[in-house]
Amino acid sequence: MSPLKVVLSGHQLATETKLLAEKLLAKHISSENLVLVGIQQGGVVVADKIVEAIRELQPGQTIEYGQLDITFYRDDIRQKIITPDEMHIPFSIENKIIVLIDDVLFTGRTIKAALDALLDYGRPEKVELCVLVDRKEHRQFPIQADYAGQTIKTGKTDKVKLVRNESGELEVVLISEN
Repeated sequence: MSPLKVVLSGHQLATETKLLAEKLLAKHISSENLVLVGIQQGGVVVADKIVEAIRELQPGQTIEYGQLDITFYRDDIRQKIITPDEMHIPFSIENKIIVLIDDVLFTGRTIKAALDALLDYGRPEKVELCVLVDRKEHRQFPIQADYAGQTIKTGKTDKVKLVRNESGELEVVLISEN
């Protein structure tokens, strides 16, 4: 079995998502033109927590929030059979500021696929990226996060996953292949 290391405990995950929500609110005083979009699957989990934190920090504020499925935009789709996730963007993104939210930024391929999928819905004014964990040293595309919770050093074959522990609490783990 591969060694497993907890990168963010449930408590740390809650703290990081609240800090990310605060960073978003500091930059975007008004949510009038702002749309948050979680990338299926892990990004939706993180986005749910960020939206919840924003609602706690600014009760009554309207937040447009959607979920993006990138299954058919991935460049590895021909290599394996993938079941699509739910797509839910019930509003126009035309001329909006979109904040794409994902759990882990690794090579940048997922974000590239998300940008391709997003542009099928319209032409946003701007797209920003918010991630819980950034694995900078393995980028294959010139993509960087505007907001990042943690930046960690990993081996190329390591996996960083958002999982539920034995007590059902969400945490981020590093699975080393070494």
